[in-house]
Amino acid sequence: MQASPRAKRQPAWHMLASEFMDATLNEKGPGEFDPSFIITKLGAKVNRVIVAGLLERLEIRETANGSTLYQGQLRDPSGQHYFSVGDYASESMRELAMTLTERIEAGEPELVLMVAKARWYQTEEGAVYTSLRPEEACIIDGKTYANWLTRACQGTIDRMNALSASLELEPTEQAYASSDSIPANLVDGLVTSRNHYGEIDLEQYKLNVMQALDIAEGKMANATKPVPTLNLSSADEDENETEDSSDASNLEECALSIIRQLDQGDGVDFDAVLSNANARGFSRQDSEAMLDELSERGVIHEPRFGWFKIVE
Repeated sequence: MQASPRAKRQPAWHMLASEFMDATLNEKGPGEFDPSFIITKLGAKVNRVIVAGLLERLEIRETANGSTLYQGQLRDPSGQHYFSVGDYASESMRELAMTLTERIEAGEPELVLMVAKARWYQTEEGAVYTSLRPEEACIIDGKTYANWLTRACQGTIDRMNALSASLELEPTEQAYASSDSIPANLVDGLVTSRNHYGEIDLEQYKLNVMQALDIAEGKMANATKPVPTLNLSSADEDENETEDSSDASNLEECALSIIRQLDQGDGVDFDAVLSNANARGFSRQDSEAMLDELSERGVIHEPRFGWFKIVE
């Protein structure tokens, strides 16, 4: 009897969450054993990734068939990865998920690094959502996290440079393969990406890289700790009032800085402000409250719904 062909193990990409989350294109070959890919806006054809960040949530859920499923969120400076660990995972992976769940419940968030398969789900309306299925994972220290951030940022920069170089060429495999500025492993993905996504704004990715490198260099230590919950209302004690006022001031400065850097003339969309503030250590809830406050004070305005500009 002829043995069934085994799928070739795909290389893993070091990738920030923002690039992976932004992807809406998937590809799978016609064969039963052909791998599936998620194709990012920067041209990466992703089957597996190496990601790292602060484990913010991990919960046990019971599925309809009675099996156990761990669902979690892993935050890096650019955004969040969503992942799940089910009965299909290795015994070591399930044991780690159980341990991490207990630590999360005890208020002990951990820095975690994982190698995972890229997954995607498409709704009936055609929307695509990405997630991860961890193959291996481990708890890491700050130095290991900094090393991962540096490598993930370098990969992002390389892909941004290749995308910029591709804009001067016809979006064909032949044209890209003949360019010294486009690595061979990006040729196919860039052609598909250019034809699907069209024009790509790189400013968001550039900001993500700068934030991540700041953390790697120790300039933003709070981004490796649980996101603080600020109290923007009056506090009962003077000490709390002073601390909350300082936090609110920092959040205001952060929000205005994000809008100022990302505004290309039309303003900055709501989610971009919140996700970047979250990467800097502020909760989405408090960032949303700050946007409302800045709007009421006339510091920012909405040229169109959900887009913010600084009032000159």
